[in-house]
Amino acid sequence: MLTGRVNAPDLTTAHGWLNTDREWSIKDLRGKIVLLDFWTFGCINCQHIVPDLKRLEEEYKDVLAVIGVHSAKFDAEKQSETIKQAIRKFGIEHPVVNDADYKLWDQYGIKAWPTIVLIDPNGKVVGQHAGEGVYDTVHPYIQRLKDEFKDSLNYKPVRFHVEHSESTILSFPSKLISDNEGNIYLSDSGHNRVLKLNQQGQILETIGSGEQGFNNGGYADATFYEPHGLALHNDTLYIADAKNNAIRKVDLKHKMVTTAAGTGELAYYFLDEKDGEPVNPNSPWDLLIHGQNMFIASAGNHQVLRMDLETGEVYRFAGSGREALTDGPLLEAAFNQPSGLSISGDVLFVADAEASAIRTINLSTAIVRTPLGRGLFDFGDVDGDVDDALLQHCVGVEIIDSDVYIADTYNGKVKVLDLSRNRIHTLAKGLQEPNDLIFLNGKLWVTSTNSHQLFKIDLNTGEKEEVIVG
Repeated sequence: MLTGRVNAPDLTTAHGWLNTDREWSIKDLRGKIVLLDFWTFGCINCQHIVPDLKRLEEEYKDVLAVIGVHSAKFDAEKQSETIKQAIRKFGIEHPVVNDADYKLWDQYGIKAWPTIVLIDPNGKVVGQHAGEGVYDTVHPYIQRLKDEFKDSLNYKPVRFHVEHSESTILSFPSKLISDNEGNIYLSDSGHNRVLKLNQQGQILETIGSGEQGFNNGGYADATFYEPHGLALHNDTLYIADAKNNAIRKVDLKHKMVTTAAGTGELAYYFLDEKDGEPVNPNSPWDLLIHGQNMFIASAGNHQVLRMDLETGEVYRFAGSGREALTDGPLLEAAFNQPSGLSISGDVLFVADAEASAIRTINLSTAIVRTPLGRGLFDFGDVDGDVDDALLQHCVGVEIIDSDVYIADTYNGKVKVLDLSRNRIHTLAKGLQEPNDLIFLNGKLWVTSTNSHQLFKIDLNTGEKEEVIVG
């Protein structure tokens, strides 16, 4: 953590404040230790530090004030309404200032997401820290400031007005799959549970108590923390329990939940580290079973992992661990927060969210390619030839014949990549952060995550029909 005491620039913005009923200035917070969190909501590393911030807020609730500074990467992330949805999704309980024009980012000299800045009770910057590991890094400095300013600190907790989400049947629904009978399993991620539905939307079973946690047991007792990807193998349902950094295993016959992989801790592997040795997932976002292997989109470490379904061991499969768009052999290639998986023959398709790209992994040749996408900061909403086309933070992918259906998440659209013509077009629009799509009974089923809805889409007309869940 860098050190130095200079006056902290004030928290002025032309784009407004969220999660509070007023604006805040550095002067308003005199007598408090202030922690600024510079973040952007699609960044998995920014999401990783949320528990650290909550832990610090609880331990130092008498002297610490945390302020989020949302300096968006993507155009869609600049909108106050989408930031508000992210605040609700992640359970953030402190004010957030919308820094859409990077004014505060520049004034504080920020270079990367996430970065935290610590300010002393006299309004002077103590230093900043970029990346994860926030609690262990910052805790000693906060304690030191508390000791240093013990006679002048304001010990009365700051009461921020926090917006609470409205109650809905679904809360940020994300990934979905169907079984052989045509029933649907849906990750109701904001409610920390998985639902089994029929095609009319009727809830047949609920897996998980709805409480946030990491407990095994029966359906009513098991707990999850933001479940996403799902995969079925005979009578077993696998769940990517994203924020628990785990793969959960559901015995559908005996209605019991266990943990197949992961300890709850974040795990990182780079270059050839741990190649051929068992590893743990890091924010697993999607799952796909092919033969006796289950592929895991390990978004937090920018890799695709492989679980041997016979042994239950998880191994590295593709991705060096660097966040980049690099093609080539499996462990030399690099991904950017892989978040969606689908397969056609021996080719695994990956929605590579932060690069707004569609990647392929040829299971026969062990080579990674990029049929659509250019890099971490190349994004937009452009149809046409693949050389010109742009997506914006795509999270889901589904293959039907030679067409790749894409949940173009931040554009609120479903797009279709025609592999035979190397062209892309929009099938449907007006969705709110679509997360996943599956082909079932001639329709494309799509989750509209931020509107808490499930839709069926006509493949010919793009017409949407809501499936009312209840």
